[in-house]
Amino acid sequence: MMDMFPSVLTYIGAMTMGIIEFALGLYLFFGIHRRIIPTVMLIVMSFFTPLTLWLAIDNPISDCGCFGDALVLSNWETFFKNLALLIAAISIFKWRKVHLYKIVSSKVDWLVSLYSILFIICYSIYTIRYLPVFDFRPYHIGADIAKGMTIPEGEKMTTYETTFIYEKDGKQQEFTIDNCPTDSTWTFIDAKTRVKEKGYEPPIHDFAITSVNDGEDLTESVLNDDRYTFMLVSTHLAEADDSNMDLINEIYDYCIEHKYNFLCVTASPDKDIDSWTENTGAEYPFALMDDITLKTMVRSNPGLILLKKGVVINKWSVNRLPDEYQLNKPLDKLLIGQLNPKTLPHKILMVAGWFFGPLAVFILCDLIWISWKRRRSKKEDKENETKE
Repeated sequence: MMDMFPSVLTYIGAMTMGIIEFALGLYLFFGIHRRIIPTVMLIVMSFFTPLTLWLAIDNPISDCGCFGDALVLSNWETFFKNLALLIAAISIFKWRKVHLYKIVSSKVDWLVSLYSILFIICYSIYTIRYLPVFDFRPYHIGADIAKGMTIPEGEKMTTYETTFIYEKDGKQQEFTIDNCPTDSTWTFIDAKTRVKEKGYEPPIHDFAITSVNDGEDLTESVLNDDRYTFMLVSTHLAEADDSNMDLINEIYDYCIEHKYNFLCVTASPDKDIDSWTENTGAEYPFALMDDITLKTMVRSNPGLILLKKGVVINKWSVNRLPDEYQLNKPLDKLLIGQLNPKTLPHKILMVAGWFFGPLAVFILCDLIWISWKRRRSKKEDKENETKE
């Protein structure tokens, strides 16, 4: 339980920051709290602009990750972006009455604010519990992994070396993939991938699968197999959610029945794999992969990926695995076994509909209410004039 505490704090911190940024942008757009919000925006940008200047000069990280994988900015690009936003914040702060137009009346400010904050909280919880709605990583549904590993003609290839750390008699030793020990007295501890020589870096550059049993490289066989392959992805099995393990075992039985492949890929040491097998009754085979690659593949621990000839057909979080009712036929006769990736514009329209649909109703009701009050006020004024 204590091991999960830092992870929970990370999620809460990330959600809180996203909610604050979303709320500030929304308040600016609708002209809510016109006295307070420009001041808050100025304070925020006055903090982040010099911070990103330091990041650009000192370069402790390659990029700040402001927009995730959707748009990767260098540290200098991030600084100039924040500089432009700081200038805009100063302008809004100084001329707030000119720049900020109030779209909704003060009486429904609270309703728009409450709905918007509840929406972004629910959206954040949904993406954490299930999977991100927008997946800009190289392992998104529809991605061809082999193609993502391709080096354009004439480009120099970055070379990597994966080493495996084993332990024997209390001493740890590193081995390459060519000289992994087959002696059972050695215990696997960890796997590391490092750059030997920098070159062109394709979107997917560290996808390597190694069998736990004999150290065999399974990468090509998985990517070139015409059959469906289920990959259970878990960065660290000791931290994985095992609440749906019976369902995972049923999926493995389904694969055996229909002669599909099933493989659990992890960066866990042997003792964690043994513990997982004992606690969950797992009978499926295990293989090793780089932990960063596993985190990139699916944002769930564990998560499930369906491949066919190296193409990502589908993905599930541990909280939304396909059950016996969905897997009641061979995959080629089921919708979940067909490649049907939703396009980015489709997803944008879908999320925009979720958010702006109810919001438009609030605004429309507010406009109708204001219009009715104006007409009533004019009518009362005319009646008063007639009486006089």
